[in-house]
Amino acid sequence: MNVFPDFGGLGGIDDLNVAIGAALTIILIVAVLMIMICGIVWAIATSTGNPALAAKARAGVFVAVGAAVLAGGGVSWVNWLISVGEQL
Repeated sequence: MNVFPDFGGLGGIDDLNVAIGAALTIILIVAVLMIMICGIVWAIATSTGNPALAAKARAGVFVAVGAAVLAGGGVSWVNWLISVGEQL
């Protein structure tokens, strides 16, 4: 028995794929910009002796890295699940 998801069975699935791809692109671009801006602010705040601002900028860098990892890892995870589903 060969059971697998029929992605062509739903109307507009190609439009959904385009929308998800565009959203992931925007997320990754914003995450990279956030890493750059927060990294610069973190460096300036540390060199000028402002620990409160440095802590906020450091948290911003970590949040941006986490968002980029989750966005990129989510695509890989879903592709892996689809390939596992095809093998069952």
